[in-house]
Formats: sequence, C-alpha cells, structure tokens
Amino acid sequence: MARCVDVYGQFQPGLTARVSVEDRGFLFADGVYEVFAIFNGQIFDLAPHLRRLDRSLGALGIDRPMSEGALKARLAEVVRRNRVREGTLYLQITRGVAPRDHAFPAAARPSVVAWAKRFDFTQRLAQARTGVTVVSTPDLRWGRPDIKSVALLPNVLAKQQAREAGAFEAWLVRADGVVSEGSSTNAWIVDAGGAIVTHPEGREILSGVMRGTLLRLARAHQMRVEERPFTLAEARSAREAFTTSTTAPCIPVVSIDGAPVGDGRPGPVTGQLVALLWEEIARQTGYLPG
Repeated sequence: MARCVDVYGQFQPGLTARVSVEDRGFLFADGVYEVFAIFNGQIFDLAPHLRRLDRSLGALGIDRPMSEGALKARLAEVVRRNRVREGTLYLQITRGVAPRDHAFPAAARPSVVAWAKRFDFTQRLAQARTGVTVVSTPDLRWGRPDIKSVALLPNVLAKQQAREAGAFEAWLVRADGVVSEGSSTNAWIVDAGGAIVTHPEGREILSGVMRGTLLRLARAHQMRVEERPFTLAEARSAREAFTTSTTAPCIPVVSIDGAPVGDGRPGPVTGQLVALLWEEIARQTGYLPG
C-alpha cells in the first residue's frame, strides 16, 4: 500500500484515500493511466510515458489537467512523499466528477490521482535467468487497445486465466490467429531466421514504452528487428520468445500452452536484450540491481 495518495490535488493517507462516487473513471472507465518504473528514486523513461499519456488523453478528448512541467513536479512529489527508491508510480486521469450521464459533461474538470509504492525488480532478474510460461486466450478487448484506458476488464480476465494455469502471462490471440500482445505486456519472438519480431504499432496493440526502448536499443546494436504480425503457431515454433513491460523489462518465455519454446530455456538473443535494457536503466538512473 502506498503511504499517501494524491487525490484531486490533496495528499491523503493510502489506507483511507477516496475518490468521488461520481468520478467518471469509477462510473464509466472514462479515463487513462500510466505506470512508471522508479529506479534509484528516479522515474525511468519519463518523456515517452508522458508522450503516450498525451496521446491517450487526446484520443478520448480529455483536456490535459496541467502543464507538463507542473505534472512532472507533481509526480516527483508523489515519489518523494512515498519514500520510494525502487518501485512503481501510478497516474490516472479521468474526465472528472459529474452527474452520471453517458455524454461528456459540459463543465467537468479532469481528475488526477497518483501514488507510488515499492516494487522488487530483482525478481525480474531471477525470471530472466529461468524464463516464464504463458498461455494463449482469445483477444476480447474493445477496438482501441492502443489507448491506455482504465477499461481493462478483458485484460483482467486474461491475467486471471494465466494465474489459474500457473503461468506468468496470457497472450491475446485474434480470430485470424495473430498474437496481438499480452494482458499487460507486449509479446515478442525470435523467428526461425533469427529476427526479433513484435506486432507493429497501430490500433490493435498498446505500444509499450519498454517496447519502444527495446526496439531502439536493438537497432542501435545492429540486431535484426521486424515489426510485423506473428501467429500463435509461429510463436510455438519460434527459436525464442519473450515479453516486455514497464514492470517486467524483458522476460524470456520458455513455454506456450505447456509446449516448450525452442529448447525450453532462455535463449541468447533474449539474454542480450535483457542486458541491454538493464544497462539503459543504469545509464538513465544510476540503478544497479543488488
């Protein structure tokens, strides 16, 4: 639990923090969010997170609640008050508080809620050494998963399916057999030709910030990358597979639906990418895993 939560500009104790019952985020999932990683007390990849936040707000027609400088200062204060050195920062912006009506309210002001709490990223290093498992499930989400909306019920159901199967993640599969992404991660494979493959940006996926960072690093190191759709069948026959997200920077996938990927162990390409991402985290924040 966070020590304190910024609710509508007022800091409240984490255990008793409350939002209005007429907040449109609560009533309609009419809002967007971002999750940031904190390393060494610093927010990692802050600029691309804020760019994606602006894109999501614009797509839903929600006004930015404050200037970028004011928002950065507010987020830094949330981290400071919660005394987080290694953890996550959650930010949610909704259309605001208004009497319940489906149409946009004429005069509502955007509501901002934010908190930070500790998260042990060293567990991700252990998973990078052993790998994780995933299961597949139909992609039942609405038609705009590229917007980082708080409307996450299909993702929740997919994640629960993975949890009940003892898996780390669920990969979402469209009717045409294409893997779009994970319930809370982006999906990747290393194909038979050795290329690193992930679904291209577009309305079918949420383009993760860590996804963008990994693409940049891979290309900077002359690794072959292809942004193209891949099917579940191709993933099952791939050399390697892995997932990325803000809270799981790069995690090898060693089995899909109970069948091994490659030889059932983390592969060398994924291992190189894991190393590159943690080097980038250290470069930006000075964080070195203990």
